[in-house]
Amino acid sequence: MTTPRSARPRPSDDSSGSLEELVEAPLSLRERKKLKTRQSLRREAFRLFAEQGWEATTVDRIAAAAEVSPSTFFRYFPTKEDLVLSDEYDPLMAAAIRSRPADEPFLTSARAVLVGLVRRIDEREHAELYQRMQLTASVPSLRARMLNGSGQPTGMLLDLLTERAGLDAPTLELRITAAAVSAALTETSLYWADNGARDNLADLLDRALAHLQNL
Repeated sequence: MTTPRSARPRPSDDSSGSLEELVEAPLSLRERKKLKTRQSLRREAFRLFAEQGWEATTVDRIAAAAEVSPSTFFRYFPTKEDLVLSDEYDPLMAAAIRSRPADEPFLTSARAVLVGLVRRIDEREHAELYQRMQLTASVPSLRARMLNGSGQPTGMLLDLLTERAGLDAPTLELRITAAAVSAALTETSLYWADNGARDNLADLLDRALAHLQNL
């Protein structure tokens, strides 16, 4: 999850309402152009992946299909793997978690925000989300990178935890909490893809985070 977006109005404390505000908030013309280019690159990449496979789909082919230069591709995605593993939702997640009550347990905040955000993403982008997770589950380099934490929100979650605790540096306990939440998101996504997306992804994530809370 990825490139920061412009500052947005601070949402209310209502989690569902604030998430709606964040998802629906208008983008500037520059942001819309950048988002359009990213979406075009992803759309063409996933089409090519489906037609000719992961290995045969080069960055040059993706860029040509999206009618941009390879250098433009690399301005948006450092690697081909980043195109699959990254998205635009980290700023929404961070802002929504910050909107929760400061004295609320972090797992409660994360569960409310992540489940709500995943539900919206799945409703809007189900086919692409499933294709992304199928690729991640089936391509060894993607799966390994996802499992070792690359492209995952561990760092962002740790920053939020440290900020909420009023500390300059994270403690061991905060690092473990951030890693556990990120792992729950990763493993739930892979489980969902491995099982043919038969279950509702948001419901699975809610179940996973509830399990963490009950440990």
